[in-house]
Amino acid sequence: MARTTLPPPAFPRLEPFKVACSSCCLRHLCLPTGLAPAETEQLERLVQGRRVVPRNTVLFRAGEPFEALHVVRTGFFKTSAVAEDGRDQVIGFQMAAELLGLDGISAGTHACTAVALEDSQVCVVPYARLDELSRDFDRLQQQFHRLMSREIVREQGVLLMLGAMRAEQRVVSFLMDLLRRLQARGFSSSSVVLRMTREEIGSYLGLTLETVSRTLSRLQDEGMLEIRAREVRLLKQRQLSQLMRQAA
Repeated sequence: MARTTLPPPAFPRLEPFKVACSSCCLRHLCLPTGLAPAETEQLERLVQGRRVVPRNTVLFRAGEPFEALHVVRTGFFKTSAVAEDGRDQVIGFQMAAELLGLDGISAGTHACTAVALEDSQVCVVPYARLDELSRDFDRLQQQFHRLMSREIVREQGVLLMLGAMRAEQRVVSFLMDLLRRLQARGFSSSSVVLRMTREEIGSYLGLTLETVSRTLSRLQDEGMLEIRAREVRLLKQRQLSQLMRQAA
């Protein structure tokens, strides 16, 4: 995929919290999980506020200084990096309760660019203050490590998929993973709405746009999927799971 020109990052627009961490419907997936009420209150004081990120807006860009983690409150993001040949390579899609900015912890600068795929909101968590607070609260540190581990496991799954799966298996695995993640957030157990384009899916899976489109059409013709615009219904999840496990 050719390198695309993104709009400059928007000036930060922070809004006060309307929903506290303790009453947020995503708290079971986010940093407050397992914290005592007093610890959750301190975490709430640490969070700077909520940033509104309109569709197609850059949240942070590769090479910029790393200062804060961003927890997706609502909406959907993609992260991308520039490949050696100059292409923009999609390396992840992030949804509610997932972290953005972990790439910047090691070097102090962001290694990738994050762009909102729809109108979104993020909670801004200054990393230096989070690191300091986590030293005082073991459970906060454990939860932060748990969230980091979740991202590492997901990245390992992507590498395994790219190295061992056929094109059809990659597309099915992507859809099934997206379905599981959305279901954990209270969405449908049988359908997903694709916020990303098929070209972006192809970039993420190491496939061409044409291959992604042909694969989706073939699966629909076989009665495995039903596609209406950006909504994809997974009609035969057991058969799709079996297809994923077949030897390449």
